[in-house]
Amino acid sequence: MESKTARLTVLIDPRKKQIFEELCAAQDLTPSQVVRQLIREYIIKHAASRDLPPWLVKAAHRKVPTK
Repeated sequence: MESKTARLTVLIDPRKKQIFEELCAAQDLTPSQVVRQLIREYIIKHAASRDLPPWLVKAAHRKVPTK
């Protein structure tokens, strides 16, 4: 399973951050949920022939719910 102990710090323009947070809130999602889903999708898209753990592939197929 995924470990939730690692932290990723991202520097982003405050205006983009505000819009992102508003869009996430409008979909009843946290920014962290959306970022985790984007990272999973990115890994799978760019992994090429790299073997990925089954839990990662399975998690990526669960889309972030949208309203």
